[in-house]
Amino acid sequence: MNVNPYLILNGDCEAAFTFYAQATGGTLGPMMRFEGTEGCEDMPAEYKQKIMHTHVMFGQSVLMGSDNHPSYPYEGVKGCSVSLSVDSIADAERIFAALSDGGQVTMPLAQTFWAVRFGMLVDTFGVPWMINCEKDA
Repeated sequence: MNVNPYLILNGDCEAAFTFYAQATGGTLGPMMRFEGTEGCEDMPAEYKQKIMHTHVMFGQSVLMGSDNHPSYPYEGVKGCSVSLSVDSIADAERIFAALSDGGQVTMPLAQTFWAVRFGMLVDTFGVPWMINCEKDA
């Protein structure tokens, strides 16, 4: 069994997931669009090129996402964070810096009682992240 976060974004899923792959070194999956997808025939013309589904692979973990359907107003990402565990301080620092670029740091990356590095941020797309490195490889 796996738990895989699924982000619903406000029309910027393609930009967000391209950014996440670049910032983390993850592997970006295909960008499936609403246009031509069975069950999405009611999508307004201005949404047809938006993302119906995509993902980024991080080792054995996957972060999935799509753009919201205009019938369901976007309310932002609330009540959870994407938690990314890394194996080295260098990776924690690199990924934290990349993800926080244009966003807001809510807890600076620093040593804690449980980790050699931990920090929290909200990225430029409004997604909360926690970066955790429990020991340096």
